Amino acid sequence: MAGTTRRPPARDPAWLGRLFWTTAAMVLLWPLAVATEFRPWVLLAPDSLRSGGSFLASFFPPAHGLDFLAMLARETWRTVAMATAGITLALLLALPLTLLTTRALSVSALSGRMARGPFWLRQVLKWLLIVLRSIPELVWALVFVRVVGLGPTAGVLAIALTYGGMLGKVYGEILESGETAPTEALLRNGSSRLQAFGYALLPQNAAELASYTVYRWECAIRSSVVLGFVGAGGLGQQLDSAMKMFNGGEVVTMLAVFVALVALADWCSAGLRRALG
Repeated sequence: MAGTTRRPPARDPAWLGRLFWTTAAMVLLWPLAVATEFRPWVLLAPDSLRSGGSFLASFFPPAHGLDFLAMLARETWRTVAMATAGITLALLLALPLTLLTTRALSVSALSGRMARGPFWLRQVLKWLLIVLRSIPELVWALVFVRVVGLGPTAGVLAIALTYGGMLGKVYGEILESGETAPTEALLRNGSSRLQAFGYALLPQNAAELASYTVYRWECAIRSSVVLGFVGAGGLGQQLDSAMKMFNGGEVVTMLAVFVALVALADWCSAGLRRALG
């Protein structure tokens, strides 16, 4: 009958597909869990609970002595300076590489097919970006500690090289994903690559570029923790010393400072997006 309403199905019509993909995911993930020796139930073993509980108990009370807080402020400033200097050098490395590897800014590609010389130059520079971001900043830091000695200089150079490769890659993807017609129009009318970037690509992608840059600055602050463990200075080196001395009060205070720094970076990113959006 025309007025008869259809009853809802008794079972989910997509249950078979969900069951298949769930089973396939478990089959694929099981060898990975075996290879990584992933055994989360070990955390619930009596020895693990006892040692973990004693370690967490050592976090209280947090360290708050005047001498310690003065050292903490000094090393916090050094950590922020290391991350900021590293990101600045990474920008100086990434921006020229971005301008040279972005297809939308290529004059020779306006005819539809890029000339052989610019094409191979673009490929070489893209491989350079791959090499830079493929080597972790920890490895670069170990190299530079041998070259320039212990201290923040090694951390700054390590962040600059790895993050230069990351920024160059993502900047290029952001610029090429936007509207490229205004850029092509400027290039066809005699504008330089830099003018086309500044008047066409940059205005429409400024918010996303700024947000990603601040995010990478936040990541650089976190990376400084790891770099400090290999002698690159900053809060990470002090955290390493506190953990080796089983001084949980100093550890939890330093971790609170890192949380505050990440929150500051998140606030800066939101402010930039509002200002540029």
